[in-house]
Amino acid sequence: MTPIQAIILAIVEGLTEFLPVSSTAHLKFTNPIIGVESTPFSDMMEIVIQLAAILAVVVVYYKKFFDFSRIKFYIKLVIAVIPALVFGALLKKHIDHALGNLYFIAGVMIAGGVIFLFVDRWFRHPSIEHESQVNNGVAFRIGCYQVLSILFPGLSRSASTIIGGMSLGLSRKTAAEFSFFLAVPTMLAASVKSMLDLHKENPEALNTENLSLLGISSLITFIISVFVIRYFIGFLRKHGFKIWGYYRIIIGVVMLLLLWRGIV
Repeated sequence: MTPIQAIILAIVEGLTEFLPVSSTAHLKFTNPIIGVESTPFSDMMEIVIQLAAILAVVVVYYKKFFDFSRIKFYIKLVIAVIPALVFGALLKKHIDHALGNLYFIAGVMIAGGVIFLFVDRWFRHPSIEHESQVNNGVAFRIGCYQVLSILFPGLSRSASTIIGGMSLGLSRKTAAEFSFFLAVPTMLAASVKSMLDLHKENPEALNTENLSLLGISSLITFIISVFVIRYFIGFLRKHGFKIWGYYRIIIGVVMLLLLWRGIV
């Protein structure tokens, strides 16, 4: 992987991680377009730069993450992340297979886009306007919705948790923020496991050159993500999901065309 390729992937990840458009789908299709072959390091990098994006949440919401007097906040995140950890471990073979099937990912993009066209009609009267109103039971159920993004790569982790939260009574803003919060332990666990697996199976991949690429791309992803987080909440409150539905359908169709023509 060249520095230019790493930078492009970092930009794509930073722009898409917190939007309900699936950063995984965008990365999986960007790789072949820019000539990045699937290797143990590139697969690990896709996960770790997601962690860099997630760390932007900690910076933007630092007062909440470092207010250790609010122990209930941390308990809710631990409870919410359990389903993803359990199903991620149990369904690893399915997940690996699905991630390698670009037709499946493109299909999920389109299907998710169709759902997005109707989401704003379905959940018009939220009853939970602040994270403090989210109890442990609701947090766990939002965590179960997150599992859908594991089972169906291309659905989008943020989309599944935001829509799941809205179905449970959360407002758009509250659902989006809780989705951001939940991403921190989820991606931290995924990144640590990915790096440990790579170190165990292909330790030579963690050489100085690759670590430098990982560091540069992570920094770029982090910076872009900070701006996206600040922008997305306001945009979602004002415009809802329909525009993302149209975007997903268009991108999903483009992905299928690229596959059909043998370009990716």
